[in-house]
Amino acid sequence: MDRNDENDGQPARTPQQRSSVPSFLFLIFMLFILTNHTGDEFLARNHYQDALQSLNYQLSNFTAWLNGTESNFTMPDRNAAAAPLVESFMSFGSRLNPQWASYFSNVTGFAHGEIDFFNITPSSLGSATYPWRTHAETFMGDTNMTDLVSHFGSWNWTGSDKISWSIMDRAPVNVKGVTEKIAMVHGRIDVRHPATSDDMKLDFEGVHFLANGSIYGFAEPTGRHIDIRYIPAFVPEVLQNDTARTIEPELMSRVNKVKDMIDAGVIDQDSTSMPNLPPVFVRLLTVPADGESQGGCGFSVYAQIAPSEIPVKDMEDLEDELQKPTGRWTVKRPPLKLNGVLLSRECGILYNLHDAEGLRSQLFFRKVATYAGISAFVYLVQLLLLSRQVDRSRTPAGLSRLSLWTFLTQSIVDSVSFAGHITFAIIANGRPSLSLVAPAFVACVLFAFESQHAILINQVQAPEDAVAPPPPRPVQQEPSLPSQAVPTPTTAPPQSTGPTFLSLLFRHIRSDPQARIWLGMFFFLTFIVRVIVTPSLALVFVASMYSLFWLPQIVRSVKKGRSSALTAEYLIGTSLCRLFHALYFLICPKNVLDVEPRRWMWYLAMFIFLQVIIILLQQRFGPAFFLPKRFARAQVHDYHPALPLSAADPEAPDESLGDCAICMEAIHTEDEKQLEHVTGGLLRNVGARRSYSLAPCQHLFHTECLEKWLAIKNICPHCRRPLPPL
Repeated sequence: MDRNDENDGQPARTPQQRSSVPSFLFLIFMLFILTNHTGDEFLARNHYQDALQSLNYQLSNFTAWLNGTESNFTMPDRNAAAAPLVESFMSFGSRLNPQWASYFSNVTGFAHGEIDFFNITPSSLGSATYPWRTHAETFMGDTNMTDLVSHFGSWNWTGSDKISWSIMDRAPVNVKGVTEKIAMVHGRIDVRHPATSDDMKLDFEGVHFLANGSIYGFAEPTGRHIDIRYIPAFVPEVLQNDTARTIEPELMSRVNKVKDMIDAGVIDQDSTSMPNLPPVFVRLLTVPADGESQGGCGFSVYAQIAPSEIPVKDMEDLEDELQKPTGRWTVKRPPLKLNGVLLSRECGILYNLHDAEGLRSQLFFRKVATYAGISAFVYLVQLLLLSRQVDRSRTPAGLSRLSLWTFLTQSIVDSVSFAGHITFAIIANGRPSLSLVAPAFVACVLFAFESQHAILINQVQAPEDAVAPPPPRPVQQEPSLPSQAVPTPTTAPPQSTGPTFLSLLFRHIRSDPQARIWLGMFFFLTFIVRVIVTPSLALVFVASMYSLFWLPQIVRSVKKGRSSALTAEYLIGTSLCRLFHALYFLICPKNVLDVEPRRWMWYLAMFIFLQVIIILLQQRFGPAFFLPKRFARAQVHDYHPALPLSAADPEAPDESLGDCAICMEAIHTEDEKQLEHVTGGLLRNVGARRSYSLAPCQHLFHTECLEKWLAIKNICPHCRRPLPPL
């Protein structure tokens, strides 16, 4: 009966039109999400408006104070004991003869140096015998010890021994009535602790007097505002008025910058997106983050640039060539040296900075570009060595002799190197960024090749660890009973429920070895990215990964009783290329990241080459040459056991063991192809045994046929069970 006939006489069902109300509401919701300003951007914009209002208030009061009119601003009193206390540790510069010597007019760059800690609290000075003790007691005055202790925070100020100072020196501005050349400087000071490898970050604002090379300023913990209007109270009294008049146009430029940013719609909470602004000024524009501060000690900074024996004219030519390279000849660049004092009255701390070495930003950029070029070349050499090794061991017989973990470890190191170079390029945010992309790209390609090769090794070696399924049990048939008509209850058929997405995903991960490898690498790399930011864990990661390059290969060779398929060219070349980055960052004291040298890196390098030597000796003297005899015996399958002749045809003229499971030809005990390589009648039986090979699954092959088959696959061509190396 036709289905259409069944519907005769019944009114046809018209399809109901879908209501447009849900679609309309969905579109309205999406437009609301895309256009609403009640989130972080709106809060940031309000914060920008508050910062602009605060800067305008500071500027108006400071301008009124300069003009001598009524103002809410008051310059703090000068501490007369500060200058003699600072001069006990360093000497301020004086004007030089411009024809014989000069100071650096621009110190934009990075400075690194050692610091000495001194406790100048009243309780500590009571038993001290310093020659400057009287100046320190006068400077501290009647400090409240309770307030002093509350400012320390969780940071260990006494254990700090080095600082890293990034300085941005702006061009001096011609101000009416100012006779001195004064440049505004800002940056950041990182106080380092050797035990924890942590840094106390301090924002810095100050002024640079070009005539005598002196720097004065404030350093406050990140998150605390620095009022640059108070800087004139710390400079020499004769320079106070010139300093105050230099600060006024600086405040005006900051107000104009905030106005331009608001008008242009540049609203961003990330401080790294505003590299041209002072860090403390950026702090005004960013929404403060919640969290416990490491410490609340603010410092007044006094620094002096060491003079150079270069005339002012030659120093200006050197600076012009450094800013705008043209290739013309200039004098040899003198070293940039700094001495300074960091003085904190609210915490009773004095840091003496001595013989700090400075590096100009342009020179640092060239240094980064040079490192990036050499690093990219090293990665290219590694890629060439890997491609040559893959070509020589691409067969299943060669892949079965390699360790999966050797290539997985190297791929993990390359992935971390790729992430590190990309992060370095983003942080640099300038000309060296493009140069750092080159080693990052080659490291990414190397990671892809090594991961692909590791997956191929896993596919070839997976059958070795597979467990053969047990044979099926015979089904016993029960005696049939006489059939009786039993009424079957009519029940509704069960609704078939398909597998869920999670069950399908889990089944796919269990059945696909590549999925397991990629998933494992994803979780491992996620874990590495989380812990790599901690310096101590980063060093543990480097030591563990580098020590596992060749060790798994040694273990596999001993376990399988076969030497590796790695060539000496790949072993030695890859080890040297791998050690380049580790030795550069952990041995070279002047690396681009300023990482402290680690003496244990030399022992790690020797351990790596010891592994290389063991692998090469395994290829010459055997996989277990360094082990005692009782541990050196690997369980190797015997493909050539003594077998009886086939009794299928006793009258046959040829003695046969059976048919080869590959070529389907008879296997004769006296195979001329095998015996022609054997000399002497005593070795005739040995040659006959070598003409056949019996697999663990009891399938018989010609040895020559099995060798050709194992060059393609390492499973039995009949039962698909794994075959050990021949």
